[in-house]
Formats: sequence, C-alpha cells, structure tokens
Amino acid sequence: MLSHLIRRMIETVLVMLAVAFIAFSMFRFMGDPVANMMGPDATMADRQAMTERLGLDRPFPVQFASFVGDVLNGDFGVSYRVGRPVLDLIAERLPATLELALVSGLFAAVFGVGFGVYTALRRTSLASQAIMSISLIGVSLPTFLIGIGLIYLFSVELRLLPSFGRGEVVRIGGWTTGLLTRTGLQSLVLPSITLGMFQMTLIMRLVRAEMLEVLRADYIRFARARGLSDRAIHFRHALKNTLVPVITVIGLQLGSIVAFSIITETVFQWPGIGSLFIASIQSVDIPVMATYLLFVAAFFVTINLIVDLLYMAVDPRLRAHGGGH
Repeated sequence: MLSHLIRRMIETVLVMLAVAFIAFSMFRFMGDPVANMMGPDATMADRQAMTERLGLDRPFPVQFASFVGDVLNGDFGVSYRVGRPVLDLIAERLPATLELALVSGLFAAVFGVGFGVYTALRRTSLASQAIMSISLIGVSLPTFLIGIGLIYLFSVELRLLPSFGRGEVVRIGGWTTGLLTRTGLQSLVLPSITLGMFQMTLIMRLVRAEMLEVLRADYIRFARARGLSDRAIHFRHALKNTLVPVITVIGLQLGSIVAFSIITETVFQWPGIGSLFIASIQSVDIPVMATYLLFVAAFFVTINLIVDLLYMAVDPRLRAHGGGH
C-alpha cells in the first residue's frame, strides 16, 4: 500500500507540472495583458516598462520556470487586473465555491444513491417510472437552462428563493459561510440543485444498473435460499458490491462540480472562484487563470487519491494486491 501511495504521489506531481505547462502555454495566446492594464492612451515607453516589470519580456521557458519556482514557495504571483496577490483573491472566493460544491455533492450523492436503489428495487412501480422520466431532465438539459428554469419558477413566479448572490454570511476565522444564516441557506438551494442535477442523475442511473446486475448474481440467489431477509440481501450484500464503480463516479463527479461550477456561478452571480476565473479571462489575467487551473487539477488528483483509498477499504482484494487495479 505504501508503494502504491508513493507511486500516486509521483503521478500527482507530473500531472500538476503538465497542467501548469499547458495553462501557461495556452494563456500566452489569449491577448496582451499590458494593453488591457494600461489602456489605449499609454505610451510605448510605459508599455515597455510594464512589460519588463511583469517579466513578460523574458523567454517562455524562463517565465515558466520562474512561475513553477514561485508556486513551490507558495507565491502564485500578483493579479494583473487588481494588483493584489492571487492567493489572497483565491482565498476570498474559495469558501463560496467549496460550500456550493459540498452541498451540491451531498445532494448528488445522497439522492443519486437513494433514487438508484429505490428504482432498482421497485422498478415496476409508478414512482420509480416517474423518477426515471424526470431524471432525463438532468441528463439532457444544459446546466444554465436548468438554472434559468429554477430561477423563473422559484424566484420569479413563486418568490420563495433568491435568484442571485450568496446571502448573509458569517465569518469564522479566515473562513466565511452561509450555512449558519437563513438567507445563506436559502441562497444555496437553487445553485446547489442546478450544479448537482447532472451528477445526481448519472449516479442514480449507475447505481440502478449496477444494483440490477448484482441482484441477478448467483450469490444473491444463494443468500435468498439461505433465508436471509430482503433488507440484509439488498443492503448488506447487493449495495456493498455495487459501491466500487459508484465510488469512482462520485469521486470524478465531485471534481467536475468544482471544475464546472463556472456556469452555475455565472447564472446565479455566485461570488466564487469560477466567477473570478471568468473575470480574469476578460482581462487576460494570466496568474489568476493559471492558479485556477492548478487548483482544479489539485482537487481532481486529491479526489482520485481518496477514491483509491476507498477502493481498498471497500474491496479487500485490492489491499491484497497492494492497491493495483
């Protein structure tokens, strides 16, 4: 197991370097940050001075090496747009994004697994058929359209929930949360459902398919022949053996929730790092864009590492083979 963890850590470092290189290379062709910062009235001398101050006159390999070295020292640079350290900007917006991702992930996992098990065990019932039909909405409609539909129904027509913003937040140390206020909780409902709907339907359909397959296995028939109760067969045997592929999908979808929160944050004007990334694109703020992609990549590889550990906890065969799969 230790050798497996060491191998995964080496893979993580290589992935992060690859993401940093791709991001840094791609953003060089998105525009001229000096022109966006100084405006059309700046002289050539002013532009040249700004270019030298930002280090943009140096060769690309030197710029990239300098960026990686600064990141290893905890310095992610200064925003070209607002002139503040990028790490401070990310720290201000990160609680909002992680809070939204947490609630969306819980919504997707709980309802996805619950509805998946129910529709597998009661697949001929009217409620099960209704759930499967409604789930097509989460799969087929784009995220922004689901968000607009929810805003129209619950904010415009019914006037039950706010349509934008994060609501009132409480500061706990350096962290801000809306989970402890009424308006904060209300503001979380619509964006969380919007962001988690697609992931919830994927998890539900996977759980249903895996559950139906497991219920047809020989050891389930043997368990029934032994006289075990339906509850023991369904939840102690069938559901447990369904969890390995489900853990994979849940882990990947949690990473997707953070990566693709940009659309939801834009629709609901949510003050997270996704909306910060959109603003940085408009101003060609390379340090912010590169840091955002590094954060998303780090989140993905961390989730994958946790999924590997959960694999070994759920399936003893993987522990016996040192975590290989």
